Amino acid sequence: MASTLLSARDLSFMLHEWLDAEALTKRPHYADHSRETLDGALELAERVATDHFAPHNKTNDANEPRFDGERVHVIPEVKRALEVYAETGLNALGLPASVGGGQLPHVVVSACNAWFQAANLGTSAYPFLTLGNARLLLAHGSPEQVDTWVRPMAEGRFSGTMCLSEPQAGSSLADITTRAEEAGDGTYRIFGNKMWISGGDHELAENIVHLVLAKIPGGPPGVKGISLFVVPKYLVGPDGSLGERNDVVPAGLNHKMGYRGTVNALLNFGEGRHSPGGRPGAVGYLVGEPHQGLKYMFHMMNGARIGVGAGAAALGYTGYLKSLAYARERLQGRPLGAKDPARPQVPITEHTDVRRMLLAQKSYAEGALALVLYCSRLVDDTASAEDPQVRERASLLLDVLTPIAKSWPSQWCLEANSLAIQVHGGYGYTREYDVEQHYRDNRLNPVHEGTHGIQALDLLGRKAVQDGGRRLALLLETARATADRARALGGEEAACAEALSAALDRVAQTTAAAWAEGDPETALANATAYLEATGHVVVAWMWLEQLVAAHGREGRFYDGKRAAAAYFFRHELPRTGPQFDLVASGDRTVLDTPADIL
Repeated sequence: MASTLLSARDLSFMLHEWLDAEALTKRPHYADHSRETLDGALELAERVATDHFAPHNKTNDANEPRFDGERVHVIPEVKRALEVYAETGLNALGLPASVGGGQLPHVVVSACNAWFQAANLGTSAYPFLTLGNARLLLAHGSPEQVDTWVRPMAEGRFSGTMCLSEPQAGSSLADITTRAEEAGDGTYRIFGNKMWISGGDHELAENIVHLVLAKIPGGPPGVKGISLFVVPKYLVGPDGSLGERNDVVPAGLNHKMGYRGTVNALLNFGEGRHSPGGRPGAVGYLVGEPHQGLKYMFHMMNGARIGVGAGAAALGYTGYLKSLAYARERLQGRPLGAKDPARPQVPITEHTDVRRMLLAQKSYAEGALALVLYCSRLVDDTASAEDPQVRERASLLLDVLTPIAKSWPSQWCLEANSLAIQVHGGYGYTREYDVEQHYRDNRLNPVHEGTHGIQALDLLGRKAVQDGGRRLALLLETARATADRARALGGEEAACAEALSAALDRVAQTTAAAWAEGDPETALANATAYLEATGHVVVAWMWLEQLVAAHGREGRFYDGKRAAAAYFFRHELPRTGPQFDLVASGDRTVLDTPADIL
């Protein structure tokens, strides 16, 4: 029976028939791997996700973590699943061999992770945060910090978090007030509060490694004065043994509409509950240089942004598969023109509007997954390509695609989840079916790791125009090359190539029009419309890439790809015209509306 989490066939198509993941094994960095090991990792991920993560997804949602004033309690199924995850080596697939990792290509690791995100987003959040934490320390930490913190994370003994936001600051990191005072022994003492900390406290691991943004007194104002610190839950001795409890404690838990299985905490640092060595403050270890913390943290944040998009895509995908399975079995009504009540009812897939909703879901979910895996393939190029020009090109493309890879799946796979509920009819709103939970879980993703609006400002305000628009120009050039390949194939591929080429021209024209006056307020007043329209163009490009990869191949799977691509180009891409028109017009409706009349 086919899985309703993800499609192994589709992952194989994307990884091998389109993105040629096996070619990465010819590079020295991945030379220990082969097609066999890549597929073996995917099969293992599917099995562990299906057998150990999916079964407690609804239990995890219904029984949220709770805080009794001293300890955070999580249902036992979560720890058992994470133990299996670590024992099988899945937690370290993407880490380098030098710290005990599997050193698999990132695109394959992302595909493996998608199984867990589809199976149980709440439980999968813990190891994925840990992986991002470990990667940041590998990039910016000292050898001693790597040995002390990363190796136990690779083994699955320690978990990790990222601590950015504060109650009074939210996304405005310039306004954080957590401070780090030098202790005179090479460490710092941390004082302050951090809000919305996923995985902030639990007993699922021996230790929790918090990466904390704080300001050293006397440093530059705003974001230029932010530094980054490792602040563990328990101090660690020179031999790696756990020591005394650090002064970082939960003040309470946040209870969200989705992601209910993931602990989300308000953490207090240095409030005096614990005083390591008899001195006030939580012990922290500076990562890298002072006042460079936000730059370092972006290493984890950008990875997390693509991870959010990946989670959104996985939720959209599993919701689609579950609504498809339901629609194929649900008998209701009769075809138009055959209303004889004596005739048997038909599966609702026979109704045109249900097929519309299923096609829309397929186009969103498979398009979003393609975008995420394409970005993951770029990560591999930045890390392993031997040609420095290839590495630079991949880095620039990844830079401009990151806000889209975060926001587009978060918006449109949420819409896919909404359509999955609609396909289920009244049953879709009941907790007996999974799709209502998928919607609630996915609704958080437009906020996670920078809101939809923040990503829009990043795309139009920075990525599209910095360095003379170099990143956007490269994106357009790369997508046009796909259109050229498709045009040469003729038929439907050529028609889609023409539509994509016209849309790419609109992106370039609209970007120039938005900045024609050089006034940031005017240019960015409609940045969200720009993000949404450009995102749709990028996903159309992803669909054309898949169409080219499927060209000349026969079978129901490839016919499904062609149908979803046709739907996206005919029903979705035309949506961008009015949005581009709005941005190019410089409309000031929102900008000129006084706040006091709202």
